[in-house]
Order: sequence, then C-alpha cells, then structure tokens
Amino acid sequence: QLQLVESGGGLVQPGGSLRLSCAASGFTLDYYPIGWFRQAPGKQRELVARITTDKETDYLDSVKGRFTISRDNIKGAVYLQMDSLKPDDTAVYYCNNYADTWSWGQGTQVTVSS
Repeated sequence: QLQLVESGGGLVQPGGSLRLSCAASGFTLDYYPIGWFRQAPGKQRELVARITTDKETDYLDSVKGRFTISRDNIKGAVYLQMDSLKPDDTAVYYCNNYADTWSWGQGTQVTVSS
C-alpha cells in the first residue's frame, strides 16, 4: 500500500533554510511527476513546486528563486530546498503526484518565525 512520507520540517527564523524530503514506502517515486504542496491554517492547499520525470521544474511565483525542487532517482526521493524563508511560508508541506493525486501523507510542519 502506497504511503507518502514527508520529513525535514521545523522551526526556522526568517531568512533561514530547510530541506524537505519525500519518499514512498513500498513504492518508488521515480516514474511519476511529483509536486510539493502546502496548506496554511484557514487556507486551501496549494501547489508550490513540481518536477516531471524528466526533471523539468515549475514553481509558484511567490517561491521562485527561493525554493528548489529536485529528485534522486537512485534513492527514489524528491526534495524541496527552501531558502530565504518568510513567515508567509509557514504551513504544513505535503508531497504527492500532481497529475493523479494519491492518498495524502501526514505532511511536515514548517514554521517561520522569529
């Protein structure tokens, strides 16, 4: 049974960095287009970055130049490097197949605060 596992979140000061990881237990992400999503309290979940199986990437305008999505097809993982973090980036972050959504994992909390 597919289970997505996100990790790497935490509390960071504005301007700081975090690297999120996404893996799937009992399954490999290598053959699927994967996105990182986030959901802040009281807001809808939004797609912030996505990567194709050919490693083409696309980003939400508000994170362009600060976030970098990548994938390691040997490890079967997808990452989100987040730099220059802002308080508005505070949210629970999730990964998923952006073309055909699977069951959601528990996500990882990112809190940007001084």
